[in-house]
Amino acid sequence: MFGKYQRIMRPGLNFKIPFLEQIYKKISIQNRSVELEFQAITVDQANVYFKSMLLYAVQNADEETIKRVAFKFISDKDLMQSLVRTVEGSIRAFVASKRQAEILTLRREIVEFVKEQIDTALEDWGYHLLDLQINDITFDQAIIESMSRVVASNNLKAAAENEGQALLITKTKAAEAEGNAIKIAAEAERQAAQLRGQGVALFREEVARGMSQAASEMKQANLDTNVILFSMWVEAIKNFAEYGKGNVIFLDGGSDGMERTLKQIMAMQQMDNKK
Repeated sequence: MFGKYQRIMRPGLNFKIPFLEQIYKKISIQNRSVELEFQAITVDQANVYFKSMLLYAVQNADEETIKRVAFKFISDKDLMQSLVRTVEGSIRAFVASKRQAEILTLRREIVEFVKEQIDTALEDWGYHLLDLQINDITFDQAIIESMSRVVASNNLKAAAENEGQALLITKTKAAEAEGNAIKIAAEAERQAAQLRGQGVALFREEVARGMSQAASEMKQANLDTNVILFSMWVEAIKNFAEYGKGNVIFLDGGSDGMERTLKQIMAMQQMDNKK
């Protein structure tokens, strides 16, 4: 009334004295939002661009609160300007102490820092902050391209390391398989050689047993046992001719030669018997 604050009209039916009372401002207690776009600079001189959304509302419907909302600023435009500058200043102060590589991982910390900074100022104005969302954080195109190259090089490095490890594992497994195959082959060869030796030993044992039995029977029949040696000599010549790879066999056909051969065969038989 007459330019002086008089009262607050609440929602519902109200009466105004004509010509004496004027409505100064209508205050809405509903939630309000504003979108912000601004730039900040990191400690390593990188430009960071923010897009954010601020959600705020009148603190309550008390008379003192409504008076602060109505009279702190001349217009809503001044309120918006102060609010935007306060938020921008808080974010720029936080970003100025961080490096460019850290910003993308500090979205939550930025929001919490700004809320702590502007809550007191908003309460003094009659408002309170409901939410602050940072929707987008971008950098200069040169920084974005360099970050892409860093990510690509890291991926290539990781791929190369994985390929190297895979190749190492493959070669290791191949070497282990080859070593196991050699061990198995060696073991098989050892067993085969052992079996061959046992076969040869059994063969010699059977030959010696047969010759001994034949010699005993010839003695009982009053026959010369040298016939057995002669038969072995003839069989040896036959085997030479049948299985030998050469084209010529040199033998001493004289009586002395056969006698020497028979003596050598007898000596070999005696050595086998001693074993």
